Amino acid sequence: MVKSDAPFAPFSALSDDDRRTMYALGPRWADDIVGNRKVVVDTYTPIAATAPKLATVERDVRYGEHSRHTLDIFQPLGLPHGDTLRDAVVFIHGGAFVRGNKSVNGEIYDNVCHWFANQGLVAFNVEYRLADAAPYPGGAEDVADALAFIRGLAVRLRFDARRIVVIGHSAGGAHAAACLFDPALAGRVNTESVAGLVLISARIVADVRPGNPNALPVRAYFGEDETLYAQRSPLTHVARSAVPLMIAIAEYENPYLDEYGAQLFIDALRHRGVPPRFVQMRGHNHTSIVAHFNSGENYLGNEILAFIDDVSPKS
Repeated sequence: MVKSDAPFAPFSALSDDDRRTMYALGPRWADDIVGNRKVVVDTYTPIAATAPKLATVERDVRYGEHSRHTLDIFQPLGLPHGDTLRDAVVFIHGGAFVRGNKSVNGEIYDNVCHWFANQGLVAFNVEYRLADAAPYPGGAEDVADALAFIRGLAVRLRFDARRIVVIGHSAGGAHAAACLFDPALAGRVNTESVAGLVLISARIVADVRPGNPNALPVRAYFGEDETLYAQRSPLTHVARSAVPLMIAIAEYENPYLDEYGAQLFIDALRHRGVPPRFVQMRGHNHTSIVAHFNSGENYLGNEILAFIDDVSPKS
């Protein structure tokens, strides 16, 4: 895997004007999450469009029967040397449980998988059903089914089925964590194939707190009965899994997600005795923390690569 030694420099790939826009947007992120998200996507899309893309891409490969049971495969150009098998990453996008796609506009979220493919990993970008069609635990079940399907591609795509790292952003992080933590999904994922879990700005608590601008979407997915929210929250069940964990949060988050990330760190440390890798992306917001991948700013990507190197079993 190729790694840069460049220090952390938020928005280093942006023009001076765009950098100022991002810094100004951060402190008012929660005032208009939808509008601010659009600013970030519009800013990073042209950068992603011209960034290096050293992969072949198979689009909309089906892993199930529903129209959203699809995934994209990003395979690095060229073959691995000799009998060497690649590592693999599986990216699960966000969208507050009620919206979102694996590719927003042909560039954003694709950029995450392109970056990892550029480093020599096989990358998968997974779609799943939304809350209207698949309330709890439907989205997490889809991710579990996608992981089983992906494991079956190991021989054809020349990656090691023991070295799959799952990366979930926002609501996608909730689904990814539920696959591994939630007893309601026990047995649906072959944990021997999951070398690690990376949660980026993940909503790992079902909450409808007054300050949560996505309280209605949370209710749409987790149900009307708030007495069930604790047992349906991945954070509650972190002690059930020993899968190595990395947590990343932005400085400017959707309300409470940074709090939940910090609590996950504490709970995982208390129950496992080993601290998870933890990164706070200063300056970044809930969307730029993923939109910046493959822009030339590599700090978070390199931290994830280091995590993968640490946790992946070696032949």
